[in-house]
Amino acid sequence: MPSVALRTTFVVNALLFLPAGLLIYFLPLSSFGVSPLWLARVAGAIIVAWAVALFAGAARPSTPAILQLVTGNLLVTATLVPAALRAGLPAPLRTLFLGVSVLLFVLAALGLLLSGRNSEQP
Repeated sequence: MPSVALRTTFVVNALLFLPAGLLIYFLPLSSFGVSPLWLARVAGAIIVAWAVALFAGAARPSTPAILQLVTGNLLVTATLVPAALRAGLPAPLRTLFLGVSVLLFVLAALGLLLSGRNSEQP
């Protein structure tokens, strides 16, 4: 039986990605300088789908679901850190990017640590 902590890791990830995906999908992105609107809509839809998959993974964490959680978190972290370290980025946005990166890295590490004996085989 998967531990409550492992399920919580999935739910916290989903609660992070769901609002982000909805924001990207529905926000008028002309204010961010994104020209092709369809690109933002597709990106938002993919992030929302990822959040739904994380909620589904929380119901029954398996080894593939845990690996997807860890891989996704590390990829997003690897994308946000260079963006946060870029010169010319406003300080509040830099802090937000670094904070989200740290949170995702910690959740990825928790997913790996908690998965040892608690995951169900697919």
